[in-house]
Amino acid sequence: MNKNKKISFAVCVSNQGYEDLQVCKVYRILADSKAARVACLRVIDESGEDYLYPAARFLVLELPRPVREQLLAVLEVDVA
Repeated sequence: MNKNKKISFAVCVSNQGYEDLQVCKVYRILADSKAARVACLRVIDESGEDYLYPAARFLVLELPRPVREQLLAVLEVDVA
C-alpha cells in the first residue's frame, strides 16, 4: 500500500502545554488506531518524526482528493 494513503492533515487549534506545536499550522497525521483509542493523533513534525498529541489540540481536515494529492506532492518535493 502507498504510504501517502495513510497520511491525512490536521490544523493545530491549541498548543497549551505543547509549546512545540504552532497554532494555525497544518500538520500531517498518520492513521493510528491505538492512538485514537486514547484520544490522540500521531502527528508528523518538520523533521519527519511522528509524535502523539491529544486529538483535542487539532481539527482534522477533510480535503478533496485533488487538494490532498497536491499537498502530498508539495511535501515530496520539499522533503527530497
